[in-house]
Amino acid sequence: MSDTPKDLEALIDLMARLPGLGPRSARRAVLHLLKKRGQVMAPLADAMTQVAATARDCLTCGNIGTSDICAICASEKRRNGQICVVEDVADLWAMERGGAFRGRYHVLGGTLSALDAVGPEELRIPRLMARLEEEEVTEVILALNATVDGQTTAHYIADEITDRGISVTSLAQGVPIGGELDYLDDGTISAALKARKTI
Repeated sequence: MSDTPKDLEALIDLMARLPGLGPRSARRAVLHLLKKRGQVMAPLADAMTQVAATARDCLTCGNIGTSDICAICASEKRRNGQICVVEDVADLWAMERGGAFRGRYHVLGGTLSALDAVGPEELRIPRLMARLEEEEVTEVILALNATVDGQTTAHYIADEITDRGISVTSLAQGVPIGGELDYLDDGTISAALKARKTI
């Protein structure tokens, strides 16, 4: 709106760049923050300033932390020979929420994409290969999204690891717990059928 102060308009424009927020939802978020200036807006601004100053990528795996080596990579308890390869930090955090994986991670920073000119060198694939030489790795778990680019990346990495004496596995794909067949897409049903097991 033309009568909105420039600094507020700038804040709304910045908020609208966040994933899941468009111009209208960004405007609503800013208005909410303004109504809760003391309780929400000021602490949020302080926290954002602090994180902007201290957050850094882990030099080993690509996770986000506050030191050059993240807590997962620094933990001796996580040295079990397993590395779980994920597309981005959000995927790593999702795996950690589940609490089932107790090894280490490797964040690629995206997937291979010929259309977007993203090759292995643009991702952390060379760093992954170096880790396989440096660390005592027995298994690489490919936890990439079931997209064309995700699967292309998984196949590329699997081919690169061949003949290294390291097991390469991927997450099971198919019917989720509580899922109903009628609501699943054809690709999910096909993947579930191929991954069937004896009961």
